[in-house]
Amino acid sequence: MTDQRIDGAATELEGNVQNGLGRLTGDAGLQLDGRLNEVKGKALDAYGRVIDGLDGLVGKAPAQYQDKARQGLDFARRKPLLTTGIVAGLAVLLSGLGRRR
Repeated sequence: MTDQRIDGAATELEGNVQNGLGRLTGDAGLQLDGRLNEVKGKALDAYGRVIDGLDGLVGKAPAQYQDKARQGLDFARRKPLLTTGIVAGLAVLLSGLGRRR
């Protein structure tokens, strides 16, 4: 289990508590913060699941590529937002290349 999954579960739990307290006290701001933390926690957990899945695939890669793949995963663990931005940018570029004019 990666740190992202642990942090995600903790953040989601914190959001659930905030949301519940906000409903109990009638504080709309606290409810909103709670919902945002719930979403953030779910996103971190999903990101951690992807990293865990990729970690399992690195072991199956040819030996000559395993070191580079592990370096890439270490980068992704240290900088999740930057990695997500890079992947999203590549997806936009590749989708643009696939279109016919």
